[in-house]
Amino acid sequence: MSTYIKTTEDGRKVEVIGMVICLAGKKEADRLIPIHEHPNRAAILNAVPNATHVAGRLPLTAEEAATAQTAVDAARAAYESSPLGIAERIRMAQRNAIANRD
Repeated sequence: MSTYIKTTEDGRKVEVIGMVICLAGKKEADRLIPIHEHPNRAAILNAVPNATHVAGRLPLTAEEAATAQTAVDAARAAYESSPLGIAERIRMAQRNAIANRD
């Protein structure tokens, strides 16, 4: 399952594949960072004035960020309710219980 976000100036597709934001089919980020929290926000806003979020190296507008976040949230919800996601949560709970015994 993939969700198209935009095409970069050099022609590469930005899309959400599963729970990650990808650039040309390769993982770029697994979460969005608001531009005001980014340490290099001045340079980003100088290059892309309408950016509100970044995903790895990708500046995103408010609309693009909302689309990406919606797709990531939907994929995460589907995974968490799947048998694999439930098994992963049980495994992590068991791991934490064993680690806390010592």
